[in-house]
Amino acid sequence: MTGPEYRCGVLWARALLAAMVLAWLSPLWAKTTVFYPQPESVDARQAYPLKVLALALTKAGADFELLPSRSVMTQSRALIQLSRGVGADVNVVWTMTSKEREDTFLPIRIPIDKGLLGWRIFLIHRSKAAQFATVKTLNDLKKYEAGQGHDWPDTDILRASGLRVQGIAKYDGLFKMLESGRIDYFPRSVVEIWAEEKSHSDMELEIEKTVILQYPAALYFFVKKDNTALASVIEAGMRIAVKDGSFDKLFAEEYEGDIKRANLKARTRFQLPNPLLPEQTPLQDKKLWFGDL
Repeated sequence: MTGPEYRCGVLWARALLAAMVLAWLSPLWAKTTVFYPQPESVDARQAYPLKVLALALTKAGADFELLPSRSVMTQSRALIQLSRGVGADVNVVWTMTSKEREDTFLPIRIPIDKGLLGWRIFLIHRSKAAQFATVKTLNDLKKYEAGQGHDWPDTDILRASGLRVQGIAKYDGLFKMLESGRIDYFPRSVVEIWAEEKSHSDMELEIEKTVILQYPAALYFFVKKDNTALASVIEAGMRIAVKDGSFDKLFAEEYEGDIKRANLKARTRFQLPNPLLPEQTPLQDKKLWFGDL
């Protein structure tokens, strides 16, 4: 059909699409304050996600202000606050995805760190370097006890592969337990560990040099389930940034040096499954992920 009725239908469809875009974006055209969780510990882990969020909002053309929540929040408290909606302290959170979290919140399914959260090397006590250098199999690693946050998905992921994990309530407590020998190692992503080692340089800790765990993991932005306006703007901005190369540029500026320092190819790698990973995770879209070795 190519007559007036067809042209009318095309115009109607375009008008409907424009109206939908207007509905999504109009709340963001006014100055919008985006509240994110104030972290438990002041460190560099928060800087990069905030840069990505600012990049996405800028690319989407939103007029915005990024502000931390009024109070310090653990990960679990931040998610509780996010679920409360109007009047809550936060309206966006970044965290590792899981089936439960995607059932509860609205994810923007573009991994902020290209999946590097699932590439894990260890903080250990300096006295244990020789012991970990002898780890050649997963069974060897099972002799030692890891520490993780009690509400982190990583805790369940590691346990699912038979690794011993002690779940700790406080982030800073993990470093104290590691130094005191109450846990043997603290798996951290290759993009977190360098800043953490530096910020705890007064402790007898070091980065283990021979082993790496790797499992598929996605660090996403999440918003409240019904906050489709904010989710649409963040996703639109991130997709523009992926397409025009600005996302890759920011990723390289932030993490290229850390990846090289980790010397990934020289390490014994244990690939673990992630039973918490939702089916909708875009693993086939290779441009969104850090490549395999």
